[in-house]
Amino acid sequence: MPESSYLHFQEFMLFLVAAGIAVPTFQRLQLSPVLGYLLTGVLIGPFGLGLLVDTLPWLEHVIITDLAGAQILGELGVVFLLFMIGLELSLDRLWAMRRLVFGLGSLQVLTTTFVIALIAWVFGNTPAAALVLGACLALSSTAIVMQLLTGKRQLGSSLGRTCFAILLMQDLAVVPILFLVGVLGAGSDQAVGLALLLALLKGVLIIAAIYVSGRILLRPLFNLVAHSREPEMFMAAALLVVMSAALVAGASGLSMGLGAFLAGLLLADTEFRHEIEVNVAPFKGLLLGTFFMSVGMGIDARALLDDGAWLLASMLGLIAIKALIIAALVRLFGLRRGTAVEAGLLLAQGGEFALVVVGLAISGQLLDTDTGRFMISVTGLTMLVTPLLALVGRRLALRIDGTTPGHAGADLQQLGTLEGHVVIAGFGRVGQLLARILDADNIQWLALDTNASQVATARQNGLPVYYGDASRLELLKRAHAEQASVVVLTMDSPTQVGAVLRSLKGEFPRSSVVARARDGNQARRLLQDGASAVVPETLEAGLQMAGRVLQLLGTPEDVVLRRLETQRDAEQGALRQSSD
Repeated sequence: MPESSYLHFQEFMLFLVAAGIAVPTFQRLQLSPVLGYLLTGVLIGPFGLGLLVDTLPWLEHVIITDLAGAQILGELGVVFLLFMIGLELSLDRLWAMRRLVFGLGSLQVLTTTFVIALIAWVFGNTPAAALVLGACLALSSTAIVMQLLTGKRQLGSSLGRTCFAILLMQDLAVVPILFLVGVLGAGSDQAVGLALLLALLKGVLIIAAIYVSGRILLRPLFNLVAHSREPEMFMAAALLVVMSAALVAGASGLSMGLGAFLAGLLLADTEFRHEIEVNVAPFKGLLLGTFFMSVGMGIDARALLDDGAWLLASMLGLIAIKALIIAALVRLFGLRRGTAVEAGLLLAQGGEFALVVVGLAISGQLLDTDTGRFMISVTGLTMLVTPLLALVGRRLALRIDGTTPGHAGADLQQLGTLEGHVVIAGFGRVGQLLARILDADNIQWLALDTNASQVATARQNGLPVYYGDASRLELLKRAHAEQASVVVLTMDSPTQVGAVLRSLKGEFPRSSVVARARDGNQARRLLQDGASAVVPETLEAGLQMAGRVLQLLGTPEDVVLRRLETQRDAEQGALRQSSD
């Protein structure tokens, strides 16, 4: 095997070891997986164990020295993260949170950018460099904060909604920041305002081109792929769209991540959104982990010894500035003092995009290498201490507001989630009939189906029907099956019904499931697998026929209904006894 190929294979194996061993270890210790990637990157990077290679030559087999190669993989992680962010956004969701997103979020980004830029300028940076530093350090880590909120089941709380709104605006702010860095890094002599204006104009033209192309091509493409009913083809199409949009944007001089973000926005309001999320999420998670590892590899452990005092002071200074600004603004928007303090500490770190932007600023000679590396180290350290800040913020919030630990999640599922609805797996004739009955009683529902034509027709009629395989656990989670009142399995295929039931009861054992069965044998199996109720087709068809016969023979309608109900109960009882 050639030497270069061996090195690439070795690096790939080290990434897999980190993902398969180091990260689960951190999760078991109830620490953020992101921290696992960061610390693993520090350990196996050139500034960790790599410093000992001259003394211990065998260490070269367990370290990565090719930072450039790792960063290329890491950039793909950022591309997929931006695509997923775009996929999560929709006009309806933005409008529902408009006050927090565009009010609180915008104020946070602008105020923090101004304060940090002013401090950076005072410390001798050029106005352009100071502006870039202020803008990128105003952003927080979406990956870390969302993971912490999800782990604590606080996404639906007032804290979770507030943090999510700020992060949402920060994600939107990435686009103009990338424009700004690209233009300033090109060596333009234009004023910053004019440079930003020209960058935005260029961006608008590229965005318009991608938007028009996407509107014309994306839905027909996924309709075609969905008709094939091949999961591999659907995944290939999703990856094709992400990378094509990213490469078009990159070839136009913009960020590859921006192109992926636009592709996500275009697909966000289609019926294929959830299935795409499920397919792309594993790639995003693994590649983003590679990005965090590459960040860790870039942290020079020697700087902690040489510039330890300055690093500590800068880290504490950044945390203090952001925490104070965010807490003050959150309080200004009417939230409780404890929530304001907790949000400030939770969002006080630098973010993953700061690492990207600083790297671009170094490449564009906006920042000198030493300053850039110092800021990367500061940002990385603030990310490392975020779980501790979250813990301190939680305890302060409880003390300030005088609440109990369980109170914070009392208002979960209020925004951006569903609760008490009905999930219909399969939207054929049975599913459609059920949906009409639920609509008549004003009961909220959503449906999943793998028939692209059926889904497209339902969507055209304004129905909440989405393309996707309900046997996939990730898709059931996105449909909030755990919070649903009932999950109804109406698919024709007995194999599909069984697969979905096992996935549901394995993950959500307390969920109520009503399943359609072809005959008594399948009904007994479904009851054994945990179905709350089963409706055999042969039983209902026989009862309906018996009812019509009795009516034609002159039996009164109320008598017919009682006899049918008695027989139905008897048959269902026999099924349950035989399944026990």
